[in-house]
Amino acid sequence: MSSQALASTRGRLVESRTTTSNPLLEIGRGPFSQQSQQPLANRHEVLMRVLLAVGEYHDLGELLSHLTTELGGFLRFDAIGLSQFDEIADRVDLHLAKVAFSAELGTDDAKRSTTSAWIHEHHECLDTRFPSEAYRTPSSSTQGSCASSAVMSGEGIKTYTALPLIRRNRVLGLMELGRRREEPFTPDEVTFLTQVANQVSIAVENALVCSQIARLKEILVQEELCVADELCSEYGFEEIVGRSEALRRVLRQIETVAPTDSTVLICGETGTGKGLIARAIHERSTRRTKAFVKLHCAAIPTGLLESELFGHEKGAFTGAIAQRLGRFEVANNGTAFLDEVSEIPLELQPKLLRVLQDREFERLGSSRTLRTNARLIAATNRDLESLVHEHQFRSDLFYRLNVFPVHVPPLRERPEDIPLLVRHFVQHLGRRMNKSIETIPSKTMEALCRYRWPGNVRELENVIERAVILSSGSELQVSLREFQNLSSRGPNGGKHKTLKEAERAHILATLKETKWVLGGPRGAAASLAMNRSTLQFRMKKLGIVRGVKAFEV
Repeated sequence: MSSQALASTRGRLVESRTTTSNPLLEIGRGPFSQQSQQPLANRHEVLMRVLLAVGEYHDLGELLSHLTTELGGFLRFDAIGLSQFDEIADRVDLHLAKVAFSAELGTDDAKRSTTSAWIHEHHECLDTRFPSEAYRTPSSSTQGSCASSAVMSGEGIKTYTALPLIRRNRVLGLMELGRRREEPFTPDEVTFLTQVANQVSIAVENALVCSQIARLKEILVQEELCVADELCSEYGFEEIVGRSEALRRVLRQIETVAPTDSTVLICGETGTGKGLIARAIHERSTRRTKAFVKLHCAAIPTGLLESELFGHEKGAFTGAIAQRLGRFEVANNGTAFLDEVSEIPLELQPKLLRVLQDREFERLGSSRTLRTNARLIAATNRDLESLVHEHQFRSDLFYRLNVFPVHVPPLRERPEDIPLLVRHFVQHLGRRMNKSIETIPSKTMEALCRYRWPGNVRELENVIERAVILSSGSELQVSLREFQNLSSRGPNGGKHKTLKEAERAHILATLKETKWVLGGPRGAAASLAMNRSTLQFRMKKLGIVRGVKAFEV
């Protein structure tokens, strides 16, 4: 820039600041350009439309396109830009457009600028918080120093004005307008554009707040996942998600019993993750390098269960065309996990007891005795002690299994783990389905936490999997109406909360009908189709004494 042009520019700035007490608040003091000379009422109309656009457009790129249309018919300019300064992220986002095409200028690289270059380029405007004006010509010294100046110079912009976007005494960015001709913006035009900038600053502030909230949410999610990871890594349980005291108590039990060879009985409702607990015990034992053999006893027909457990010889029965090794033989020096051990029939239980006591068994169809050093971990969702009193399970086998009992709490007893499990399943299933789900609505999370989950963690995983499948965007979509229907069918929707409470109420009602007579053909035991000793045991276990009323739920 020549010294004569620079002196002329400084003279105009001094004249505008001395003739107006505050140029930011004056409107209509000087003439607009010949093309855009409009009555004052028209300016107010434009300002009103800009204000409406600020409330309507949340994306700064869309707002810029709208500003290009509104201001382009009112005063002449060839390019317009919005700079958004994010102090927390330490970056400047740029949105640039050319009036002739109402399209964005520059490449993706031009939409970002280093904070230092941006501050250096606009230090006068940022320091004084007054509009700045200057002549520019394309040169190597200006191109590349800041993205906005580089792109504007590349488009042939020779003069421009920059207006600070100020909210709550903070400079949030700049609104810049440029012309290809060496025609400065008049003080009156700058004053009007200042009014526009005051409204645009609201949109910039909102955009900054939204981006910062999104960033904080992401940080919070990552922190919670890290907390969960730390809690798991504290014990080394990567697959078990949760931080409740009830779950921590189970993890401490696992750490205690895992190094031993003792038999473990895992008790808990269906879907609580008993298989994960068994796997965790094996992985932390001295047998972790050996086989972990699992058998779901309820899934095997009774006639084939003995063969599955102990193996069979060729020709032992119809269809036995070859020798087969049993699970205890395969698990030698490793771990055998029998899920739903309560489903083993009474006639087969003595053979299992023999394996536990003597470490011996025979294959089906063979008289040769084999030995095994397998460690047994059993799991059940039924009350084995009650089955013993009902003569449906051998007492000696129960005592052999119940060496170290571990009770896995149901999900309703550890509700603080539900948000962690939801995020874990969303992340895991999202990766598996190539979906990026970033947010979970608060109403959805509240509904998930209120539900009692009779199917426990397995039911929660299934609900989340269905929700991930149905979610088309970045937000998890769960049908709250469907969830309310699930809630009404769950434990809260019936008369009683749990099976235990329903059983207690049923026994009490029967006792009332029989006037508390237990034995005899017309007694409560006969009405309930159970032995008197079994009824007395159930009454003791449920805390039923004469005069106690049923639960009212």
